[in-house]
Amino acid sequence: MSPLITPAGLAALPEASVLDVRWKLGGPPGIEEYRRGHVPDAVFCDLEADLAGPPGPRGRHPLPEAGRFQTAMRRLGVSASRPVVVYDDAGSMAAARAWWTLRYFGHPDVRVLDGGLRAWSAEGRPLSTGTPEPAPGDFTARPGGMPVLDADAAAELAAEGVLLDARAAERYRGEVEPIDPVAGHVPGAVSAPTTENVEPSGRFHPPHFLRERFNTLGAVPGVEVGAYCGSGVTAAHQVLALEVAGIPASLYVGSWSEWVADPSRPVATG
Repeated sequence: MSPLITPAGLAALPEASVLDVRWKLGGPPGIEEYRRGHVPDAVFCDLEADLAGPPGPRGRHPLPEAGRFQTAMRRLGVSASRPVVVYDDAGSMAAARAWWTLRYFGHPDVRVLDGGLRAWSAEGRPLSTGTPEPAPGDFTARPGGMPVLDADAAAELAAEGVLLDARAAERYRGEVEPIDPVAGHVPGAVSAPTTENVEPSGRFHPPHFLRERFNTLGAVPGVEVGAYCGSGVTAAHQVLALEVAGIPASLYVGSWSEWVADPSRPVATG
């Protein structure tokens, strides 16, 4: 089953729990945009509060603790017996983090609305300004549903497999670093900006296009693949694009923000 769903597919899936995951690095909070209009019956999922733990040595957006994530998802009406559809309005960058986190904690049926709210609205589909109150869900968080990397495993993969850096190319090269205290990349990692995973409309490129893109970067059959970014958000988008292409991949959740928290870890530039 594809991890993506079209607006028509979502409209034909009335039993789904729909999560609006609009988010921008540095704000403002996506809840304000949600209140101005969202997919009917969608509930707002806060990336910072619901999909990540507190920032610290493990990175800016570390994995949430299982019990905390379970509580958040139940509050949003998520149950294992019902499909979940997630979306945002920025090329599915935040929605991909929701998709990945739900999959990691064991939900069997999570899909991303391809093209997000733009695609939904472009088809003339209705928006709602109401705030639904879903019945509490019964989702049980069971970690381990998706492969993850720690810093040591990421370094090993960069040397022996393919570790894709999902950030903008200038951040990978170390020319600029607007967020983290050190510029550069994990030695041996390959630059693969997530912006190249989607078309100008915000929809993902077709599977054959993505497969060719990642094959060109070294992600070919028989080679272990992983992804990282600044804090594990856009790298989840990379893992999603790789799944669309039929290529399994691990996520370094702590990503660059965790890597540079230890000054003994090497940094490459250029």
